[in-house]
Amino acid sequence: MRVEKCYFCSTNVYPGHGSAFVRNDAKVFRFCTSKCHKNFKMKRNPRKVRWTKAFRKAAGKEMTVDSTIDFEKRRNVPVRYDRELVQTTIKAMKRVGEIKQKREHAFWKNRMAVAREKQKAHRVKTKEALKAKASAKLVEPMAGVESTSPIREKIKVPVKKSRSALVPGGGQSMGMDVD
Repeated sequence: MRVEKCYFCSTNVYPGHGSAFVRNDAKVFRFCTSKCHKNFKMKRNPRKVRWTKAFRKAAGKEMTVDSTIDFEKRRNVPVRYDRELVQTTIKAMKRVGEIKQKREHAFWKNRMAVAREKQKAHRVKTKEALKAKASAKLVEPMAGVESTSPIREKIKVPVKKSRSALVPGGGQSMGMDVD
């Protein structure tokens, strides 16, 4: 059974699933869903679309260099059917899958540790900035120096009796409140 890769998002396309687009030069493009096919037709770059594997690898969110990735490439070659070979291949595929999963988890843990360190450094930096800002506010003016700007006082204006929209003729003609 040959498992193809989606040309756009790099997911597995099993036999009987997805769709294929054949260009005039006989190049075959396989797509897992119509979403990938439509993005391909819109000439979008998979490395710039955040949900694709190409983006994740380019952004350093997924492993790019690992020996377990090579097994998938090797397995994709059609070989004459042999029952024992199929059984050993399936066992090997399971074992390689387990190893790959462990390595990906370790890679993820390492990535999260680096992100956590960056976050801690950012928090410390912001706390220091806040402390510096707060200490600048707490500084009192010196007693010998007088400020040159005059102190402004609030001017009190008598309040007129407000009109009510509920009383006829008491408000605006449209019945709106005046602030």
